[in-house]
Amino acid sequence: METLEQEDDQFPSDITVEILSRLPVKSILRFRSVSKPWLSYISDPSFTKLHLARSTCTALFISAYDASTRKPHFLSASHDGTLTHLTTLETDYSDQYFSTDPVHLHGLVTFTCIKETSPNQCAYNVFVVNPTTRKVFKLYPDFLTNNINVDVHYLYGLDESKNEHKILIIRKLYEPCIRVEVMIFSMSDRSWRTIDVDPPLGFSWDRFSFYSACVMSVCVNSVVHLLLEDGPYAYDILAFDLVSEKFSIINTPEDVMPYPEDDPYIKDVNGFVGVVCHDRTWENKEMHIWILQDYENRVWVREVVKYPEHMMCCPYPIDFVNMDELTLSLESKLSGDVLSVPVFNKKGGCLKSLRFTLGHQYRFLLSRTLQFMEIKCYVESMSPL
Repeated sequence: METLEQEDDQFPSDITVEILSRLPVKSILRFRSVSKPWLSYISDPSFTKLHLARSTCTALFISAYDASTRKPHFLSASHDGTLTHLTTLETDYSDQYFSTDPVHLHGLVTFTCIKETSPNQCAYNVFVVNPTTRKVFKLYPDFLTNNINVDVHYLYGLDESKNEHKILIIRKLYEPCIRVEVMIFSMSDRSWRTIDVDPPLGFSWDRFSFYSACVMSVCVNSVVHLLLEDGPYAYDILAFDLVSEKFSIINTPEDVMPYPEDDPYIKDVNGFVGVVCHDRTWENKEMHIWILQDYENRVWVREVVKYPEHMMCCPYPIDFVNMDELTLSLESKLSGDVLSVPVFNKKGGCLKSLRFTLGHQYRFLLSRTLQFMEIKCYVESMSPL
C-alpha cells in the first residue's frame, strides 16, 4: 500500500487524494482519526462520489431468513472470500418477507419487507443498507394497508442530476374509485412529498397491475422501470423519470412473453435495461436476454444463452457479475462454514461456484432452518446513511 504522509493540520494534497480515492473503504475509514481536516475531507460528498467512480471493489449482498426465529439476516461476501454478518432485523417477518427485489444503486442496497399485522392488513417496512459501512436506515413511517382496498409498492431510484437516492411509492386505490397516488422520499433531506402525475398517453390506471407480488425494478439514467402485467401493455415497461417526474411506456419486443415454465422479468444488465425470459425451458435449454441497447431510439438486442445438457433445469440469473458471468437462482447452501454461490459463464458455457467462508463469530448462522433468499452484486461505497 502506498505511504500517505500529510501534516496533521492540513487537508490532503492532490496526489494523496488520488491515492486515497482508490483505496478500499475500510482503509480510508482509518484516516478518520488522523485529524479533523482529514475527517471533514473524506466525509465530503464530493470525495464520496470520487471514490465511488474509482472503486473497483465489488462484493455480494446476501439476505437469509431463519424460519425458526422468523428474522431476516443480511450478509456481505467480499472479493477475498470472507462472509460477514451485517445485521439482523429484529421484527418478526413471514416466510415471504420481501415485497420488492433488493436493488443496488451507487453503494446502497434498498428493499421493502412486508409483515402481516392482521388477516386483512399489512405493514410495509423500507430499509436502506450500506453493506460496506454496515449502516442501516429504516424509513418512517411504516405504511399500513388494507389488502382489499389498496395495492402498494416501493420502487428505488437515483436522480443522477442531483446524485440523490429516492424512494418512490405507487399506491393503487380501489375505493371509492380506482386511482393512483405517487409519493417520493428524498434520502438527502429525509422528506416525503406527494406529486400529481398523469398516466402515459393511451394508458389507463384501471388496467395498471404490478407484474408480481415481489416487484422487480431497474433504475437506469435516473429512470425507474418495471414490467406491467395485464391488458394491451402486458410485459411492456412502465417508466418513471425521477428528473421530470413523468410516466412513459416502453414497448418490449413481441417475443417477450411468458412460456410454459417461466414468466419474463426485468433486470439491470450491466447498466442497461434488460428483460429475461426462457424459451421452452425443458426442451431446448435457452434463456433469452433482451437488452435495450439504444435507449433513445428504443433499439433492443437479443442475446441467447444456452445451458449445457447436464444442467437439469435452466435457472434465471439473480444478478450479472459482469458481461460474461451470471449468478444463478440455484439454491445457495452452507456446507460446514462455507457458502457456495453458483455462477454461470456464458462464453465458456460452464458452471462454477464462488465460495465464501463464514467467520467463527457467526456460528449462529449455521441453523438448519436458515434459508438464503437473495444475492446481489454491489460496489463498495462510503455513501452515508
